[in-house]
Formats: sequence, structure tokens, C-alpha cells
Amino acid sequence: MENERKKVSLWQTILFTICGILVLDTFVAPAIIGVSSITIWIVTAIIFFIPYGLLSAELGSAYPDDGGIYTWVHKAFGEAPAVLTGWYYWVNVAFWMPSVFVAFAYWFSYAFAPDANPWILAAIAILMCWLIVWIGVRGVELSVAVSNVAAICKVAVLLIFGFLGVAYAIEFGLANDFSPRSFIPSFDNTTQYIAAIVYNLLGFELIGSIGSKIHDPGKTIPKMTVFAGVIITGLYVFGTFGILAAVPAAQVDTVDGFYYALQELCTVLGPLSRPAFYVIIVVAMLTLVSNMVTWTLGANEALAAAELDKRSKLLGHRSAKYGTPDGLYIIMGVLSTILIVLNFSLSGDANEIFWTIFSFSSVIFLLPYLFMFPAAVKLRKSDPKTPRIYKAPALTFCAVICEICVAASIFFLFKDAGSGFALGLLIVGTLLTTLAGFWLYKAGDRK
Repeated sequence: MENERKKVSLWQTILFTICGILVLDTFVAPAIIGVSSITIWIVTAIIFFIPYGLLSAELGSAYPDDGGIYTWVHKAFGEAPAVLTGWYYWVNVAFWMPSVFVAFAYWFSYAFAPDANPWILAAIAILMCWLIVWIGVRGVELSVAVSNVAAICKVAVLLIFGFLGVAYAIEFGLANDFSPRSFIPSFDNTTQYIAAIVYNLLGFELIGSIGSKIHDPGKTIPKMTVFAGVIITGLYVFGTFGILAAVPAAQVDTVDGFYYALQELCTVLGPLSRPAFYVIIVVAMLTLVSNMVTWTLGANEALAAAELDKRSKLLGHRSAKYGTPDGLYIIMGVLSTILIVLNFSLSGDANEIFWTIFSFSSVIFLLPYLFMFPAAVKLRKSDPKTPRIYKAPALTFCAVICEICVAASIFFLFKDAGSGFALGLLIVGTLLTTLAGFWLYKAGDRK
């Protein structure tokens, strides 16, 4: 009875997934395209997000084992691609976390300490990374609790963006042309932002990393997929409308766009604009923390499911008190600290270099999905004995569409890398990461 009370409920899984997929720091970037970005959000949700959610629901409900995407790929294709999948998943989060908390530090600086020394901001970013390590080591229950609260905050912030956008349009007029023609996409300058939209919609499989802890996963996970998918798509579209209602598309900033868009939107509140802005920006900053709680949990559980203690004692170390993969969390903290110090030590092109690293983590993040979608098809055919309370309709078609979308996004990230240095870093970084994954696989064979 005690174990049943501790199971994760439908409501908690919905909030956990919303927290993992909704990201406030990067959802602004596609608005640079203009009003047509709303169309692209909706089309991408129909073509990619819905099929992806259906596949994830079947996999998560049929195989509710901790490890999520690693477990599915392992059952379908064996150990080598599964280890590589878990490794890619983990490396992406390890490189993504420092960029999130550099954004956190700068938002804090803009709002509360505009004259802060850069190394104070670096210290703030590093401190937040180690806060994630502390939360993660303490286990799933704390991580789920944090993500549930944060999901409500994210929903509230995006609703505020949308409603403030409506109020801004009524009081000051729309900052962009919202005529029917403006909703028609022009693909001459949108490929990198299509990749960003696909990136922002990923994360349905995160719940699979704690599948064994979910109450009645065969029914809970499919229901979660429907509810969370509708809520997430609607919020992204409504929030994007709010941005474009107040900020001309040409003035949207990919790095600080969220901060300045919120600042402009709050002007409709008159005397309350500054207090409201401060409250919302603090809540938004806290959601950055929660987002990393969710993703570090999913990445570390996926990698731990690969039984890395058989490959590396350092990576496979477990907390004696909590039983969590504390070695993985600590290594993430160390890598994040190094990257943050490197970012703040560089001058001139530091921002470009840092965002090149972020682009690299995006490529690595997308690679595991190239294994996941074929795995869904393979498992449906090769493992008919496993009960499937939920079956995704037109599974093969969904998998092919999702595979094409992810492959195209990876191609766009390389195509739009910019400088030769950035492209070279993407190529070399991807190759080195892949070789390291194969080394881990071979190390397991030797043991």
C-alpha cells in the first residue's frame, strides 16, 4: 500500500512532461521568422509532434522500465546502438545545462544587477548547475515534485505572454502584420528555426525514464500524451502570438528575446508594469532550474540503465544513501563548470563560441531519435507477445514521418552553422562523441 501511494499519478505525469518539453529560454527564437512562425508551429505539431507522441505512448506503456529510450532501442536493436543512444542523450544534457544557466545569470543581471561583474554571473551559473546536481542525487520523488510545480509556472508564464499580447494589441496596435498573407511561410530563411521548433517539441519519452514508478502506465501514459500534447502546442502558439503582438519580428533576439519581449508586454500594465515584470521574470528563471531537473533525471536514468558500472566505475557509481547515479550528476556538474568558466574567460567571440557549443548539443540531442522511431516499428513486429494496452495508429507511417523530420533538422543545423569554425566544431564534436560512445560499448565487452 505504501508503494502504491508513492506511484506517479496521471496528473503528475502530465505536469512532468509539460515541464520537460516547454522551454521558455528558446521558444522565442522561431518568432524571428515573423507571423508565419505560428503556422510553422501548428504544421510541425500536426506532422511531427502528434505522431511522435503516439509512438512514445505505445513504447512507454508497453515497456514501462526505467531507462526509457535506452531500453526501447536495446530491446529492438541490441546493446551497441542502445549504449550509443544513452550516451548521446546524456552528453546533450551535460552540454545544454551550462547554456541554460548562463541565460539564467544574464536574465538575473538585466533585471536586478545590470552592473554585475561577469565573474559574479559566472558564479551564479555554476551555483545553479550544482543545485541541479544536489536535487538529482536525492532521487525521483524530489525531481518529480519540483517539475510539477514548475510545469504550472511555465503554463502560467506562457498564458501571461498570450493575454498580455492581446491587451497590447488592443491598446497599442499589433507590432507585426497579421493579415492572412503573413501566415504563409517563406522557406528562404526559416530552416534553422524549423529545427528549433522540432527541438522545442521533443521530450515525450522522458516519462519513460521513470516508467516503473508510474501508476498503471498502460493507461496513464497514453492519456498523458493526449492531454500534454494539446496543452503544449496551444501554449507555444499562444505565447508566440504574444511576442509578435508586441515586438517587430526583425527586433526579436535569439538569446535575450524572452526577457525583452516580456519587458515590452508588461508596459500595458501601467504603474504595475515593473512589479509584474519582476515577478514574472523570477518565476521564469525558476522554470529554467526545473527544466534541467527533468532533463538531467531522464538523461542519467537512460545512461544508468545501460549498466555503466560494467563499463566505467566512475560513471556507474551510485549514492550509498539514495541509490541514484551520483557519479553521472557530479560529472555533469564538473563539465558544466568548465564550460561556464571557458565561456566567461573568452573575449570578443565568446558568445558565438558558446552558442556554437549549444548548437553542437542540439545535434547530439537529435541523434538518439534516429534510433528510437525505427525501434518502435521493430518492436511492434518482433515482440508481439508483449501486451500493448495502447497501440499507435499507422505506426510505420508515423515513424517514417518522425524520422524524416529529425533527419532534416540535423541537416539544417549543419547547413546553417554559419562560420567554418562553427561547422568544423559540429563535425569534429559529433565524431568524437560517437567514438567515445563506441569506446564505452567496447569497454563493456572487455569486462
